[in-house]
Amino acid sequence: MADIHSSAVVDPGAMLGDGVLIGPYCVVGPNVELAAGVSLKSHVVIDGRTKIGAGTEIYPFASIGSAPQDMKYAGEPSTLTIGKNNRIREHVTMNPGTEGGGMKTVVGDNGLFMVGAHVAHDCILGDNVIMANNATLAGHVVVGDFAILGGLSAVHQFVRIGEHAMVGGMSGVENDVIPFGSVMGDRARLSGLNIVGLKRRGFSKDDVHSLRRAYRMLFANEGTMAERIADVSKLFADHTVVQDIIAFMSSETSRGITQQRNGNAG
Repeated sequence: MADIHSSAVVDPGAMLGDGVLIGPYCVVGPNVELAAGVSLKSHVVIDGRTKIGAGTEIYPFASIGSAPQDMKYAGEPSTLTIGKNNRIREHVTMNPGTEGGGMKTVVGDNGLFMVGAHVAHDCILGDNVIMANNATLAGHVVVGDFAILGGLSAVHQFVRIGEHAMVGGMSGVENDVIPFGSVMGDRARLSGLNIVGLKRRGFSKDDVHSLRRAYRMLFANEGTMAERIADVSKLFADHTVVQDIIAFMSSETSRGITQQRNGNAG
């Protein structure tokens, strides 16, 4: 049974799981589904065709599921799906999808979205993603598992952020960021691998060593990018972590791959 504060406004059409807590002055719309144990602290607005997974906590003044900030949006029945055990802090905004982007925005499990973070329409986020204060995603961005976006960073529409990547604070990301990569700068450039993150998440020394070797080859000056990708793919055929980067760089994308500032691999 849900626990609903007397000042909250919950539409009768909303579906509430066991143990849902809806605090003072929250507003929950008619097409919202809150799974077991979801907690809305206070002054939270949940609207649209929004599903929120079990155990997710949402803090005051967050606005989740309101219409996308897209001039082409015409009221189509798009969705926002948020996974389990996320922490969504104050003033966070997340929007559903649009007809031009697959009609859905998806957020995985176990994420942390700090104050003022924004997830725009048609974004697809993996599990264990961290967006620090005021980090923002434009529409159609894809973010891999365990990626971290630093405070005040901004990601251009249609950009892909690979798994375990790190975006430095106050960075503007215009192109795709390779898995395990680290980027920074007002127009972000690749600064190396996210070695600290790799060690913290228990990657083996062999994995880290292989990634370092592959990285130096991929971003060396010799040959074309296609030639370097082919060489690395053959040389590291049995290394899953390297193949993750190869698959990412070989995939179709509307953006380029973020490069190093001086073109020389470190």
